[in-house]
Amino acid sequence: MKVSVLGIDLGKNICSIVGLDETGAVVLRRQVKRKTLIGLAAKLSPCIVAMEACCGAHYLGRLIADQGHDVRLMSPEYVRPYIKAQKNDDRDAEGIAEAATRPTMRFVELKTQEQLDMQTLHRSKDRLVAERTALINQLRAILLERGIIVPQGRRELEDELFMLINEQRDAGVSPRLLKLVEDMRTEWRELDRRITVFDKEFAAFAKENQDARRLATIPGVGVTIASALIAAVGKAEAFERGRDLAAWLGLVPRQATTGGKPKLLGISKRGNIYLRKLLIHGARAALPHVATRDTALGRWVKALLARVHKNVAVVALANKLARIAWAILRRGEKFAAKGLPMTA
Repeated sequence: MKVSVLGIDLGKNICSIVGLDETGAVVLRRQVKRKTLIGLAAKLSPCIVAMEACCGAHYLGRLIADQGHDVRLMSPEYVRPYIKAQKNDDRDAEGIAEAATRPTMRFVELKTQEQLDMQTLHRSKDRLVAERTALINQLRAILLERGIIVPQGRRELEDELFMLINEQRDAGVSPRLLKLVEDMRTEWRELDRRITVFDKEFAAFAKENQDARRLATIPGVGVTIASALIAAVGKAEAFERGRDLAAWLGLVPRQATTGGKPKLLGISKRGNIYLRKLLIHGARAALPHVATRDTALGRWVKALLARVHKNVAVVALANKLARIAWAILRRGEKFAAKGLPMTA
C-alpha cells in the first residue's frame, strides 16, 4: 500500500485519516486516537500530509514534518468545496486530502513554538484590554445612574473617582456602593499593571529580533504591532506579494460592478481580526504626522485625504502599512521615508 497523500480530520481525541495513492484512489481509511497518530505517520513513506489549520494543527504538523513528510495546512473555508454531501469525519478527511493536491490551493505556513508563544501573549493582553474596557464602561454607567456625568477619556474618569473616593463628597452615592467603586478602581489598576507587563515583554522581544526592529521603524508600527506581525506572519515568503498579506488581513476593498463600472466597497474583514485592528489603530495614530511630511508616503496620504473621508484614509493607510511591512521583511531593510517604493 503506497500512500501519496494523507488527509487528517483532527478531533480532540479521535482523528479520521484517509490515504490516497498516486491516482487519487482511496487506499486507507481509518480512525485513530490523536496520541497514536504520530506513530502511524512514522510508519508511512514520506508523503503529503494535509490538515486543516485549526487548534493543535501546528504542533502535530511540526512533529510530522520532522519525520520527513510534506505537511500542508489549509484554511477550513478552502477545504469545504471538496467535501461531498452527507458530511462526516471520513468525508472531511477525504476532502482535505483532495484539496491538498490542487495546484491553486493556498496553504498556511507552519508556525514555530516561539511564534505561537508570542501569539498567545498577544491574545492574553487583548483579553485583559477587553476586561479593562468593560470595567471602565461599567464604572461610567454606575456614576451616570447617580447623576455624575464624566467627560470622555480615561484621565477624566480617574480624576472623578479620586474626588469621589478621597474627598468623600456628597454625590448621592451610598457607602456600600462607594466601597464597590473603590474595589473596581483597584481592579482597574491591577489590569493596567498586568497589561504593562505584556507591553514590556513585547518591547524586549522587539529589541532582540532583527525583523521586529526593522518593522518598528515604519510609521504607525510600534513594538506591539511588530511583534504581532512576526508571530502571525513569520517570514515574508509566506505571501507572494504585499497585497496578498493585506488581503489575508482583510484590508482589501471588495468590488462591485455598477452600470458596467467597477466600484470599491468596504474592506472584506477576513483573516486575522486582531492584527487588522492593531494596524488600523496604528494608522489612525500615525495619519496626522505622516500627512505633514514631504515624503512619498506623506504625499500619498495628503492626496488621499483630499478625495476621501478620514476613516477611509485610515484603512487605506493600514493597507499600505501591511504592504510596506511585507517589503521590509522580504528585503531585510529598515523603512526609508524617501527611498522605499510605495508599491509592493
